[in-house]
Amino acid sequence: MGVVRNLRQVSADDAGVDIAFRADVHAGLSQDQKAIPARWFYDATGSALFEDITALPEYYPTRSETDLLTRHAADIAAAIGPARAVVELGSGSSTKTPLLLDAIDPAAYVPVDISGDFLRDSAEALAERFPRLAIYPVEADFTQRVELPREICALPKLGFFPGSTIGNMVARSAIDLLRNWRAALGDGSLMLIGIDRIKDIGILETAYDDPAGVTAAFNLNLLERINRELGGDIAVENFSHRAVWDDVHARIEMHLVAACEMDFTIDGHAYHMAKGETIHSENSHKYGPRDANLLLRAGGWTPIATWDDAEPAFALILAKATEFRSAP
Repeated sequence: MGVVRNLRQVSADDAGVDIAFRADVHAGLSQDQKAIPARWFYDATGSALFEDITALPEYYPTRSETDLLTRHAADIAAAIGPARAVVELGSGSSTKTPLLLDAIDPAAYVPVDISGDFLRDSAEALAERFPRLAIYPVEADFTQRVELPREICALPKLGFFPGSTIGNMVARSAIDLLRNWRAALGDGSLMLIGIDRIKDIGILETAYDDPAGVTAAFNLNLLERINRELGGDIAVENFSHRAVWDDVHARIEMHLVAACEMDFTIDGHAYHMAKGETIHSENSHKYGPRDANLLLRAGGWTPIATWDDAEPAFALILAKATEFRSAP
């Protein structure tokens, strides 16, 4: 069947710019600790740079998760069962998706991603590999409410959320997202989610600050995107990339650091940064087993199986939609 149709659920202004992107940039740069949500990394350039990151020897999450999907394919398939509609959150290039689709004999595939061009290219590539599979790409921000294609409404569903992307969110936002998708996927649904484990700080910091500078380019592209799409005049060359472990919050933080005092404008709005001041651009939370299970339960999902024997440590957790109860 291939790609059936593309659904677009992104609101753009008259200039073709995502309205939420514009709003988040101005709101984030107006805070004392300047911050921009990590989802805005993923324009076409940022998405391509992230794919380069996943191939780096220092970036273990993709390697570990792929190893888990490969070695445990039969067990994962037995736990999930056939004929489900697979809904992938933040599908990107869908590089790990074929491993899952090969194993479970799905009824349909719905990739959801905010980067429209990247989404469509990936969907076409998957359609060539799985010509009998109905594919319904949805261009949308999966952190917000997403309307699923009507064609899969009656099918049992599997949410697929790989890459430990849940780690980009603080606990409150992660729980909100899990609850939203519990509602969207419905009763009887399952969720297969990638969760990164806490590990040696040196391994973590190198994974997010590689010697080749690819992650730095990925981080700095956020400023380039602001200049391109919002008419900014940020001197990108005056910023550097920083990745540090925050033990209190059990996360890697990525920042864009101002090398000097500077002023710049975006959409005609003036901003000032002092030397050493940062724009907080990403969190990557790491979870122990109990922490991850508690997070899922708080979001309306009950863990039923875990595969976590990868090295460096990483986990795939299968959870079912928690049944609603009137009593505690």
